[in-house]
Amino acid sequence: MDQIVHTAPSSDVAFSPTVKAIQARKGSRATYAKMEARGGWQARITPDLAAFIAAQRSVFLATANADGQPYIQHRGGPPGFLHVLDESTIAFADFAGNRQYVTTGNLLDNPKAQLFLMDYVTRQRIKIWGEARVVEDDPDLVQRLMPAGYKARGEQAVLFKVTAWDANCPQHIPQRFEGADVARLMEERDAEIASLREEVSRLKGELRGSPQPSAASPGR
Repeated sequence: MDQIVHTAPSSDVAFSPTVKAIQARKGSRATYAKMEARGGWQARITPDLAAFIAAQRSVFLATANADGQPYIQHRGGPPGFLHVLDESTIAFADFAGNRQYVTTGNLLDNPKAQLFLMDYVTRQRIKIWGEARVVEDDPDLVQRLMPAGYKARGEQAVLFKVTAWDANCPQHIPQRFEGADVARLMEERDAEIASLREEVSRLKGELRGSPQPSAASPGR
């Protein structure tokens, strides 16, 4: 008789036995157990997630060294600098920076990593667990991942294999807007105001040039 293999839910990447014990003590374990019964969090990049990733200008990459010391590094670029290569792979060009190479070293010791994406405009956040590696010897790959026309030097590439991902509620996320987007909206507003002023001036000119009605002749 074939042995039944029970696969751990994808959310176990975050919900360790210790975490689950705390959830039980604080009263949330039953809710998460129902989610786990359905397989846990999603483990594949959906079209909606791919669109969200493609729109981001910023990402935080969390790693830890062999001793478990965590490190968070910010990476940014124009929308599209994060590439979804397939339903389980995210990649981006790693731009030359301060040359500390903490993330590079951490991933050599411990490939487990997390991506944290925060969209302040829509007040959405996505957490993505997985494993990452740095590719140093593939200039063609780096060039393919470089944003067109972006003033940065791609030094290497980072490939991130997705294990699981989860979306958080917008509670407590402040709404903020990109400076470039605000400037564009203000330019559009100023252009519309200028257009309306020109229209008002034109209408006033037409009124001034219209013949005035003559007084009625007195009756005889």
